[in-house]
Amino acid sequence: MAKEQNQPHSEGKVAKAIENQTAKLPSDVFLWAAVASMGVSLTLKIMGKKHTALFVGQWAAPFLLLGVYNKLVKLGGNDSAS
Repeated sequence: MAKEQNQPHSEGKVAKAIENQTAKLPSDVFLWAAVASMGVSLTLKIMGKKHTALFVGQWAAPFLLLGVYNKLVKLGGNDSAS
């Protein structure tokens, strides 16, 4: 059995383009988007629109994940090792 070697991998064109665009956004944009979605969700819940409130409230987690991705792109960049 052949021993596997660590070979460098590079990002594709689409990933590089996404990273270059996302890195331009301030990281707190995603935090405020998450807080805003929770506020809108609360408002909708108070207004009695339960299903819409749940739908909008679920946006907070993806916004926060996008913020983490944004931060990682800024720290590591695309193929920063090369």
